[in-house]
Amino acid sequence: MIDKLEMFLALARERHFGRAAESCGVTQPTLSSAIKQLEDQLGVQLVFRGSRFQGLTPEGLRVVDWARRIVADMRGLKDEMRAVRSGLTGVLRIGVIPTALPMVADLTLPFTERHPHVRISVLSRTSAEILTGIEALELDAGITYLDNEPLGRVTQVPLYAEHYRLLCAPGTALAARAQVTWAEVAGVPLCLLTADMQNRRIVNQHLAEAGAVVAPSVESNSTIVLVSHVLSGRWASVVPKKLADLFTVGGRLVALPIVAPEAAHLVGLIAAHREPHTPILAALLEAARKAVD
Repeated sequence: MIDKLEMFLALARERHFGRAAESCGVTQPTLSSAIKQLEDQLGVQLVFRGSRFQGLTPEGLRVVDWARRIVADMRGLKDEMRAVRSGLTGVLRIGVIPTALPMVADLTLPFTERHPHVRISVLSRTSAEILTGIEALELDAGITYLDNEPLGRVTQVPLYAEHYRLLCAPGTALAARAQVTWAEVAGVPLCLLTADMQNRRIVNQHLAEAGAVVAPSVESNSTIVLVSHVLSGRWASVVPKKLADLFTVGGRLVALPIVAPEAAHLVGLIAAHREPHTPILAALLEAARKAVD
C-alpha cells in the first residue's frame, strides 16, 4: 500500500505518467498498474484517464491529503527505527530563499559536525515553493521569512532579523554616504529580485511607503546576477545585510544602511507541524534553536 501511495503522490506531483514513473524508478506500466490496484483497494477512481494524464478526480484530490499524511508517518517511522539501529543517516532536503543562502552554513556546519552521516541538500526556492515543497513531502524543511506573509500551520524557529542595504559600486552617486533613505533608493537605477520573491515584495512595500514606485530595468531570481550588475557600476540593488557583507570585502562594492525606516524582517527555519518529527528533522530543529541561543 505504501509503495502505491508513493507512486500516486508522484503522479499527482508530475501530472504525467512517464515522468512520475521515472521519479519513482519504475516503468510506466508498473506505475499505471499500481495506481489501478490502489483504485481497486479504495473502491474509487482516482485518475481521469485518456491517451494521457487528464487530472485527478475529486476522490483523487482527497486521497492526496491522506496519502501525504500516511507516507510522511511511514517515512518518520522508518527514519526513527534506522536511527535507533545505526544513528542518524539519510538525506535532509532544505529549501532556502535566495537572500538567506549566505547564512545556511551557520546552521549546516554545526549540524553535520554532530551528525556526520547525514547528507544535506540545500535548494534555492521562493517562499511559496518552500511551503508547497514541505506540504508535498519534497522538502523536509525550509529557511524563509516568518513575519511577512502567512505560513499556515508549521513549526518555526527564528534564526535572525534581516536588515537591508543599498549595494552599489564605489564612486557612484550615493556611495560616499553613511546611510540612505528608501526615498533616495528609489532615485537610482536598480536591479532587483523578481516579483515572485518575497524579498522583492518587501522592498516594494518599503519603497511604496516612501511614496515611490520602482520599475527596475533588470530583474532576476538570482542574487549573483544582481551583484554582477552592481559590479558594472551602472546599477545598485537592495539586498540583505548578510548578503551584502559577502561582497564588500576588499572594497569592490559599498553597502549603505537604508533608513526611514530601518526595516527588519524575521527569517527562520520551518518544518511541517507534525509530532513526533523524524529524528533527522528533530535534530535540525534542535541545531537551529542552539544557533540562536
